[in-house]
Amino acid sequence: MPFILGGAMGPVTNAGGIVQSLAETMAGCALTQLERKGAPVIFGNFLSSMSLRSGSPTFGTPEPAIGSMVIGQLARRLNLPLRCSGNFTTSKLPDGQAMMEGTMSMLAAIHCGANFILHAAGFLDGLLSMSYEKFMLDADLCGALHAYLDGVKIDDDQLAVEAFAEVGPGNHFFGCSHTMAHYETAFWDSELSDNEPFEKWEAAGSTDAAARANALWKKRLAEYEAPPMDVATGEALNDFVARRKAAAPDAWY
Repeated sequence: MPFILGGAMGPVTNAGGIVQSLAETMAGCALTQLERKGAPVIFGNFLSSMSLRSGSPTFGTPEPAIGSMVIGQLARRLNLPLRCSGNFTTSKLPDGQAMMEGTMSMLAAIHCGANFILHAAGFLDGLLSMSYEKFMLDADLCGALHAYLDGVKIDDDQLAVEAFAEVGPGNHFFGCSHTMAHYETAFWDSELSDNEPFEKWEAAGSTDAAARANALWKKRLAEYEAPPMDVATGEALNDFVARRKAAAPDAWY
């Protein structure tokens, strides 16, 4: 998989990085076919930028995001499935920077048509650390993206033909039968966004999204129930893990 860090393993210009990524991918595909003709391959792309003042990698910046859009077109031209981008950030905390950078790179993966998105939740500090709060925030974003990808459906019900006829000019749609029929499913419902009036939010403790995410992951962990598994299967798996650990020598990694 090409890992192009602009200014380090590749040029700083976006076009140059894309060219290098395409060349490395095609070379890898050719070597794969020489070794095993007909073996399936995937366009495994990773474009990123870096701080030219410090030499540190940066993630979630706009240049790699637009680069992913181009890579998506190239993958379709080659008729290859694509793995690229993800929810990347250089932020050390689940803050505004983390969500801005993560959304930038995640939307690029969505829009470029990636078939496999790695690192969709919890990524912090260039993947040197992770955050349970960021994981919950990102999972919420993934839920929103599922609704986003559903697009717009067109039929008489979705066009609300009967609703327009029922409500008529100068009235509201709050209580009409069409609204009531779609009351629970019309819009994606976030577990973490606070859409209450200011007074109600203030009375509930004035919590921000990170604090709500902290409470949510702890609630999820406390309520977790392991899926049922046959006792003999579980014992066989534990035995396999123990034997593999005992057979492998210790290593620094």
